[in-house]
Amino acid sequence: MPQILCLTDLIAAGKLTGKRVFIRADLNVPRDAAGQITDDTRIRASIPAMTAALAAGAAVMVTSHLGRPIEGQLKPEDSLAAVAQRLGELLGRPVPLIRDWVEEGVELAPGQLVLLENCRANLGEKKNSDALAQKMAALCDIYINDAFGTAHRAHASTHGIAKYAPIAAAGPLLAGELNALARALEQPKRPLVAIVAGSKVSTKLTILKSLAHKVDQLIVGGGIANTFLLAAGLPIGKSLAEADLLSEAKAIIELMQQRGASVPIPLDVVTAKTFSASAPPEIKPAHAVAEDDLILDLGPASLSQLTALLAQAGTIVWNGPVGVFEFDAFGDGTKALAQAIATSAAFSIAGGGDTLAAIAKYGISDQIDYISTGGGAFLEFLEGKALPAVEVLMTRSVSGT
Repeated sequence: MPQILCLTDLIAAGKLTGKRVFIRADLNVPRDAAGQITDDTRIRASIPAMTAALAAGAAVMVTSHLGRPIEGQLKPEDSLAAVAQRLGELLGRPVPLIRDWVEEGVELAPGQLVLLENCRANLGEKKNSDALAQKMAALCDIYINDAFGTAHRAHASTHGIAKYAPIAAAGPLLAGELNALARALEQPKRPLVAIVAGSKVSTKLTILKSLAHKVDQLIVGGGIANTFLLAAGLPIGKSLAEADLLSEAKAIIELMQQRGASVPIPLDVVTAKTFSASAPPEIKPAHAVAEDDLILDLGPASLSQLTALLAQAGTIVWNGPVGVFEFDAFGDGTKALAQAIATSAAFSIAGGGDTLAAIAKYGISDQIDYISTGGGAFLEFLEGKALPAVEVLMTRSVSGT
């Protein structure tokens, strides 16, 4: 993990007693049409930072974004009111929601906790306004970033405030994500196996290129696998693929081969004539796909090969289902790999929206070592990109503040 000052370090040093602590959390939860929260996972994941700060004698203020509000306008549907209510239920205490907190300030005593209204409704938030960041920093003695899901954003509440707060540190959720990712990609037990799947190579090209320099096996699935099948000279019928990226796919295969690593090309696939949950599935060797076939999943021979690789892995990174798992007839591939990961002795880390949906569908969340809630930040870490909110904490840690 990068050298970053953490909340636990500050607590151990007795630095929180009587201090005003500003926590940037990720409480951007899904809601239904009526505005009711449908999944409170992110709220639950954010609670440890809050309870630790309260137990250490701090006055705690928490903020988050929710949805995509227009800066300077807080519409009812963008309010954190439902989040405040659910947070209060989970904490067993009322959680006041403070609306005009930037200009009017926040008054609270040690042991109190308040939720500050949607930070993305503030003018200058997304532009990382120094003026806004300085106003936020003036509210606190200690800034804690516990929102890994926004770590790839250089916003006022994730980056700017960390420059100006007297002390800036990482919360347990952010630190945990960084530790897990470092263990998986920077200090992995080998073989290191990555599963990268999705509809298009173009959306994950930089991830594939980055991982091609690090992993021992790079398993591809979905539309990405179709492009690699084409690159290997195999037919894909009318399946989704990107013919203009064949040279990129070939380059990745060649790079892996030069390193003594591999991109396992599917041996067989599951096809259908139409993209439908009721379409009859047909298993075919990869070389026998017809012109009017759609490839919708990996076949049993491919899965046997891949599950054997996963059984021998020391570390597994998983991003994306390998077939159209939403249709049960074409979900065997994703289910088989999910179960192989779950039963493997490897350290496993998984992330990405569709991946989390597959983990939930097949009931293996307790068997994955680390499930990243980071979304875009998780993907950008896999791409090898610097995360601005992490970089600024590293800078502050080096400077001793």
